[in-house]
Amino acid sequence: MTTVILHNPAPSDGLTAIIPPPDEREPVIKNTFFFPDVDPKHIRELMRMEQTVTAQRLRRAIQSGIAETNAELYLYREQQMAAGFKQLADVPAEVIDGESEKCFHYLSAVCAMATAVLYERYRGADASAKGDKKADAVEVSIDEHWRDMRWSVARLQGKSRCIVGQI
Repeated sequence: MTTVILHNPAPSDGLTAIIPPPDEREPVIKNTFFFPDVDPKHIRELMRMEQTVTAQRLRRAIQSGIAETNAELYLYREQQMAAGFKQLADVPAEVIDGESEKCFHYLSAVCAMATAVLYERYRGADASAKGDKKADAVEVSIDEHWRDMRWSVARLQGKSRCIVGQI
């Protein structure tokens, strides 16, 4: 059995207004000729960040994510261009909900990388004991975002997600 306690605040006098956060226009981030442009508003929704991160900080994190993902996919891009494909969207792939699976994995990689970059900066923001505990939880999340980025890059290239190294 679950107990639910509801708090009924005093009735409004009619003068109260809820002001939504401003709908800031965040310009699309232009990418290289091969990879798709990235809409910061879409990334913000995927990352569930609402307005907790400023537009400038988010833009820089996305740019880092794009640069890192593009670097990881440099040889893949060369191979696809040699095969005659001018853009990632032109590379044969399954289409899910109207989007190329390759573009989906690309955006997932950029999003994961941008989130990891933001969380890495967040880690040093609170030096209290409570902040250290929260930072430890964020550390695990950062590792998961790096892993997700790697998995998306591997899946985009048609490779296995398993990476085995010799010790």
